[in-house]
Amino acid sequence: MLDLSRRDFVISTGFAAALALDTRLAVSPAFAQKTPDPTKGFHTYKVGAIDVTALYDGIWEKPHDPAFIKNASVEDTKSALAKAGLPADFVSIPLTVVVLKVGDRLIMVDSGSGGQWQPTAGKLHANMKAAGIDPAQIRAILVSHFHPDHIFGLMEKGSNNPVFPNAEIVVNAAEYNWWTEPGRVEKLPEGRRPLGQRIQTVFPTWKNFTLIEGEKEVAPGVRLVNAPGHTPGHSAFHVSSGNQQLMISNDAAYVPALLAPHPDWQGAYDQDGPLAVETRRKLMDRVIADKMMVCGAHFPFPGAGAFARDGAGYAFIPAGA
Repeated sequence: MLDLSRRDFVISTGFAAALALDTRLAVSPAFAQKTPDPTKGFHTYKVGAIDVTALYDGIWEKPHDPAFIKNASVEDTKSALAKAGLPADFVSIPLTVVVLKVGDRLIMVDSGSGGQWQPTAGKLHANMKAAGIDPAQIRAILVSHFHPDHIFGLMEKGSNNPVFPNAEIVVNAAEYNWWTEPGRVEKLPEGRRPLGQRIQTVFPTWKNFTLIEGEKEVAPGVRLVNAPGHTPGHSAFHVSSGNQQLMISNDAAYVPALLAPHPDWQGAYDQDGPLAVETRRKLMDRVIADKMMVCGAHFPFPGAGAFARDGAGYAFIPAGA
């Protein structure tokens, strides 16, 4: 049972108000998948003076796989999904991209799938247009890590030409250097070698990368936070304006029903499972201690809410819940 204090309830209610969510999200009939898409594929809210727009890129309804959670069974996974009120016959992995308006600058966090990840994803640009966001006006893209659902939107399908040629691409130096290291492709598991090859073929030829060493401010009020484990140089981003804070964490928290109540579960795509667990615990503890909002690429759209303690684990409270 979720053990929410009165303070937790007040905080979660405040998040809902900040997000302008006072009812359930309306959804339209599903087309290519069982899960309905949101009726409106974007949602806006504020963190102090910073405007935040959540953009829906799609979903992966992942078939159950005994290897998906390294230290939990498929039945454990189904039970966690059902407890969270999610479909238990597959794992829902939605994908949300965030755009921040900081002063007169538009800053995007990750770039979505570019329609090159799952056939049920690739809706980012249509939803950017609906939200009135011109891709040509994106001035910086903060990259959390080099997995396909987070970077394929940087590259055109087929040509690998840059989709955002005028944008500065900001990434943790540890992440960039690991993936582009000579001989890296040969060291990767066979299934990941095409990804490594694409990264090594494309990114070193681009001149718009800015590599960040350590935890630094990458835009006014936006600081890179080292969050390794899911990948060697995975980063979260801490947004602060006035007395409001938001942690953007786009790691392997595919479904909060899985990795929040069970923080010791390790995902199949975690490169260093124990380190990923340690990192997630630290981030969740920080979010709770500082009473801040949290959003993530794979949380239920619009991907924002709060964490609270739930026994020995944690619980994700979606905004508007």
